[in-house]
Amino acid sequence: MPSPSITLNNGVEIPQLGFGTWQVSAAEVEGVVSQALEAGYRHVDTAQMYGNEAGVGAAVRASGLPREEVFVTSKLSNSAHGDAMAAFDRTMDALGLEQLDLFLVHWPLPTLVDYVQTWRAMEEIAATGRVRAIGVSNFQPEHIARLLAETDTVPAVNQIEVHPYFVQDAVRADNLAHGIHVEAWSPLAQGTIFADPVVAAIAAELGRSRSQVVLRWHVQRGDVVMPKSVTPSRMAENAALFDFELSPEQMGRITALDRGTRIGPDPDSFAWLP
Repeated sequence: MPSPSITLNNGVEIPQLGFGTWQVSAAEVEGVVSQALEAGYRHVDTAQMYGNEAGVGAAVRASGLPREEVFVTSKLSNSAHGDAMAAFDRTMDALGLEQLDLFLVHWPLPTLVDYVQTWRAMEEIAATGRVRAIGVSNFQPEHIARLLAETDTVPAVNQIEVHPYFVQDAVRADNLAHGIHVEAWSPLAQGTIFADPVVAAIAAELGRSRSQVVLRWHVQRGDVVMPKSVTPSRMAENAALFDFELSPEQMGRITALDRGTRIGPDPDSFAWLP
């Protein structure tokens, strides 16, 4: 069963299930993404800092799929806040695509840069028509508030760390109140969630894998989710999310696992320039 799509605040439709490529090497990413597309994924997420955009683009171009059927996202490198337009040009050259579907500011870097100026550059990129939607990643509500107060474009999405140990309900609610859709990175808590007895019990109740249960929790919350695997069987397993449902009671049990702890960096203090 194919992934449903979600309509963003500018009318662009994004498949709710995506395929993540973080830590997939440049040498292997073309083959991995090709396998994902064969498995039915129609949304691929990459980034300048991943160093694998060229392979992602090569896989999309070689797939034989109509370009409009594959949604491609990339993200602005932390080192490119001062020259976003040139960085976007490099992304498009690497991908070998005429148009990108979504381009995100990867991190706000509030202690290093003026991310409002970066967002104004993103607006200029959007005005060229070479990207269908622009958004942000790892932005906190106070960062979003500045963008809304000082610029003209509401981000289409905010890609943030979300998983059952870090549910981010306050950030999600703030984003959704402004029409900003939420994408979940590290949706499986880098595998740590699989050992949780609550997840194991629900998987047994449903006759599903633990990863399917957690990813289905994300889907029913309404988030875009982007699991990553380099194993074809696991790719297929992670995509089989749309022929079953969690009950409200099961959803609540998973949400109650929240510990309020991050796996990744804190956006308020993260200051890494590659």
